[in-house]
Amino acid sequence: MSVMADMVDVSASEDAWKSVRDQYPAQEPLLNLNNAAVSPPPLVVEEAMIDAYRFISRNPDYNMWSKLDTALPGIKRDLAELIDCSPDEIALNRNSSEGLSTAIFGIPLDRGDQVIISDWDYPSVREGWFQRVQRDGVEVVNCVFDLLDGNDDIVEAYVNLMTPRTRVLQLTHMYHWNGRVLHIKRLCEIARERNIITVVDGAQTFAQMPVSFRQLGCDFFITSLHKWLGAPVGNGMLVVNRRHIDQTWPLLAPFDQPTIGIDKFDHWNLGTYNSAIQSGIAPAIHFHKQIRAARMHARLRELTRYWIGLARNIPGFRLHTPIDTDELGAIGLFSIDGMDMRRLESDLRETCRVHVKYRKVKNIEGLRVSPHIYMMKSDLDIFVSALRDALSVSAIRPI
Repeated sequence: MSVMADMVDVSASEDAWKSVRDQYPAQEPLLNLNNAAVSPPPLVVEEAMIDAYRFISRNPDYNMWSKLDTALPGIKRDLAELIDCSPDEIALNRNSSEGLSTAIFGIPLDRGDQVIISDWDYPSVREGWFQRVQRDGVEVVNCVFDLLDGNDDIVEAYVNLMTPRTRVLQLTHMYHWNGRVLHIKRLCEIARERNIITVVDGAQTFAQMPVSFRQLGCDFFITSLHKWLGAPVGNGMLVVNRRHIDQTWPLLAPFDQPTIGIDKFDHWNLGTYNSAIQSGIAPAIHFHKQIRAARMHARLRELTRYWIGLARNIPGFRLHTPIDTDELGAIGLFSIDGMDMRRLESDLRETCRVHVKYRKVKNIEGLRVSPHIYMMKSDLDIFVSALRDALSVSAIRPI
């Protein structure tokens, strides 16, 4: 075990986590509390990508295709170990949206086939399925529930919509709106019994917490590697259960015909792409394995509960994330009664130099706060103090 791993074993000590912080680039000029969108890579990842880019420049065509790309099978093996699948079920792409589009537009469906989605799924995911309504005449059915409903109630809401015509169940593992985790495993079991294909958006769970593709039992699992794994921006992963690979259409036509197996979904179908981006995946995996997903999840849960504990006595503070659960991770959503939350986001950024994310969907509106493991509790002290300052400024302005 590395020195870093030894140090972060004593997770109760902030000094132990300081050793992790030291291995990330400084976040400036803003305190970055929107890591659920994009997180910074560790310095070792940043350096590997820059070195690879310089290497490409010396002989672009040869160094990209004949040198750097030879590392990709090993990267897939390492990712397969993390996600608990076979390497020949993994395709590398640019982000979750691309992987989800591969499933949405690639699963063969006929007119009248039914797809179940929810109001809480990622907006581009919903729009993708609505395009299939227009193109192919499939039927999209919307599952209605509240993000704070009980797990059994949410499962029941999905099950009540299933019919003999239901072909696909679109699910989100953790909702980016407020960090709520859906009980995917049970829904996938029910879907499998009814021969329904399951597509899981895992953008917010992979690497933030332990995730097993086999245990979830889904058919498609899609994630971004630039969030919680810490790979460079522009890396995503699509996992396809091998029984669905052959019949699923690729999003982009492959260069080589016929393309066998998972390769037809891979990023090289884009044509010329920047191989240096993929060079950052291996060091990101190595860094993450030193800490381990369970320890990372515990730390993120600790940080979330810490800032909420500091902020919850602010007058009008309203939390939209369930925190009394082991599934809690890095994402929390809050609002302040009577306050313009979009303006509060702006005041925090422009006046207090703190970056959080305004989110609004259906009846939920607020500011999303998402720390990462490079952050200290002292950063969250700064955030809550800034929040109080920003509220005092916003309170004297008319809404």
